[in-house]
Amino acid sequence: MLTFADIEAARLRIEPYVRRTPVIEAKALSVPVTAAKLTLKLESLQVTGSFKGRGAINKLLSLPPDAVARGIVTASGGNHGLAVARAALIAGVPATIFVPETITPTKVEKLKRYGAEVVIGGAIWNESNERALAFAAERQAAYFHPFADPMVIAGNGTTALELLADVPDLDVVLVAIGGGGLIAGMGVALKALKPHVRIIGIEPEGSPTLKASLDAGRVVRLPAVTSKVATMSCAETEAAVFDLVRQHVEDVVLISDAAMLEASRLLWFEMGIAADLSGAAAIAALQTGKVSFGAGVSVGALVCGAGPEGIA
Repeated sequence: MLTFADIEAARLRIEPYVRRTPVIEAKALSVPVTAAKLTLKLESLQVTGSFKGRGAINKLLSLPPDAVARGIVTASGGNHGLAVARAALIAGVPATIFVPETITPTKVEKLKRYGAEVVIGGAIWNESNERALAFAAERQAAYFHPFADPMVIAGNGTTALELLADVPDLDVVLVAIGGGGLIAGMGVALKALKPHVRIIGIEPEGSPTLKASLDAGRVVRLPAVTSKVATMSCAETEAAVFDLVRQHVEDVVLISDAAMLEASRLLWFEMGIAADLSGAAAIAALQTGKVSFGAGVSVGALVCGAGPEGIA
């Protein structure tokens, strides 16, 4: 089971390789999205453009060099793939990234610029992942799971350490969910440091992976995934992730792809923040009223990924 000590160890391990991203208060908006004090954690400015830069490098640094000598393989909606491609570049080994058909062309271009081999296939991440696992076994390459690997979760959980250090009065933290690894790691860290903080997850209506599992009391596989947000589309989480989320997360709300696009446009227009749709998920939940907080409440929200979606 992942512990707070694992996340602290990850923080020390990855510090030379990642950025301490800034926080900014979302105030003086022409149309406020909440009456609460809202602070954004700009992981969109992290290396490779998302929090995933933390987990992939923590996984790499936890391994001996010969473990990755034959290359690194993963499946990703884009952001984890970019982080793995950078990790492989640091290690001096090839990276092969399997991605679903819904990946944005911008992320494919960035993956190739990092030197990765990109294999597009599968309607959703789970299908791409089956191909990645088979390829890694065939090539005897290292496989980096995007959300269920304990070292990846611990690395990504370091985001919470920085957020609480910069905004110690937090009452609520909003976190986008794909497979659930980010909210699992952040949940462990947040609850260890501030047990009464509320953690709320946000998923696409077309990919309610954790919501469906929490409602059922067990991990379930969705019969279909209709969201087009590749970085948040996953038909089934892993048991270890589900257990951490069930322990630490108070609620999961669902929002539409269209609401995330509108929120990404708001972030660009109002604040000059270029967020991908997952990065705008927390704002979308506030903007649509799926979560609501009054004055006097301190809310932290992750802008967890960068992208041009809202720029028009």
